[in-house]
Amino acid sequence: MILNSILPSGAGVAAFALLAVLAAAPGWAAPSANPVGLPDCTPCHGMDGIGRDAEIPNLAGQNEAYLLNQLRAFRQGRRSHREMLYMSRTLSDDDMKALAAYFAALPPR
Repeated sequence: MILNSILPSGAGVAAFALLAVLAAAPGWAAPSANPVGLPDCTPCHGMDGIGRDAEIPNLAGQNEAYLLNQLRAFRQGRRSHREMLYMSRTLSDDDMKALAAYFAALPPR
């Protein structure tokens, strides 16, 4: 194994195991380039996650868990916003996770 030739004895196996775990971890997976629902988000929030108006929040670089919780709150009516309630009504939890990951991975402005 190549890692064994550059790392101390046994460390190559440990490094390979760590890489395998990190690659398989769903929370750390690279966001989808075009998650379901993104075309509905972009007219206001943009592909770059930057709000198109002063009253539209920037989503780029926001905390992923925060974004997911806000999407869930809109869908469940716990956070009041007519347009966001409408936009979130058909999103599955997996769709919301993908959108949160997408916007969180963008560079903030």
